[in-house]
Amino acid sequence: MKKDIHPEYHQTVIRCACGSELETGSTKTDIRVEICSKCHPFFTGKQKLVDTEGRIERFLKKYEKFQKKQEEQNN
Repeated sequence: MKKDIHPEYHQTVIRCACGSELETGSTKTDIRVEICSKCHPFFTGKQKLVDTEGRIERFLKKYEKFQKKQEEQNN
């Protein structure tokens, strides 16, 4: 390794907005995050899948028109 080109490596604590803390090593001395694995909906199991504005219905309606055109061409 070359001398004097690498950043200093520190023991630091990553702090989440929910209050969770994780000790790790980093080139930064203080790390703050808004969301972590202890409060993220995907990891806590509180994730919801929401079909906003009927996206599935709109797709099916659009596909139905395409399917009708295909049937007319085949007949």
